[in-house]
Amino acid sequence: MSESMAPTTGSQTLARGLRALDILAEAQEPLSIAQLAERLGVHRSNAYRLLRTLEEHRYVLRDESGLIRLGPRLAALARGVSPALQSAALPELTGLANSLGRTAFVAVLDLGDVVTLVSVEPARAHPAVAQRPGARHPLGHGAPGHAIEASLTAHERLRALGTAELSPSAAEARAWGYAVSHDEVVPGLTSVAVPLTVAGEPPAALAIVSIGLPDDLDELASRLRGAAAAISHGFA
Repeated sequence: MSESMAPTTGSQTLARGLRALDILAEAQEPLSIAQLAERLGVHRSNAYRLLRTLEEHRYVLRDESGLIRLGPRLAALARGVSPALQSAALPELTGLANSLGRTAFVAVLDLGDVVTLVSVEPARAHPAVAQRPGARHPLGHGAPGHAIEASLTAHERLRALGTAELSPSAAEARAWGYAVSHDEVVPGLTSVAVPLTVAGEPPAALAIVSIGLPDDLDELASRLRGAAAAISHGFA
């Protein structure tokens, strides 16, 4: 590798710090320094130095037992991601969640992944399924991914998936006007999603998630399409 192409110490450190945040988010539970170092593939002392910097800036916190979790600074950053879309979607998500008794969320395309941008759990439901903002999974899995893929152009699919061909699940979503998945991302959970197209924002989907397969798919899809139209109309 030429000197001009070799990664600098700064860029390598930054990349590891960002990867550490990804690992903590994916874990969905506090980790020890040893666990973080193992998953980063670095010595514990290197992981500790990264942790100290992230801790100083409140991107991570350590509890009394020394376990590491994400810090409140990230919540402030998250609010700055597509703030107009989050603001427009929140009332519709709240209405859907409370009237349907299911968690409602907006997911957006990020390269080849689908990332939850904002979610709302129903005020009165038991049990409620959590869909945390920042959760991600591959575009080819889950109803939000199928709905987003169905809305992409051939060029966009080629960039995101490496193929311009529409997958069978996305083809069904395009034909039906909605996508449904069961056991694809989390065992036992079902998601129903419709495409959400907003000018100036990445391709997105509006979805609900619940335990088990609902028997009112057409009604759910109709409600989702109406909410998606209301969100899009706010940007017209």
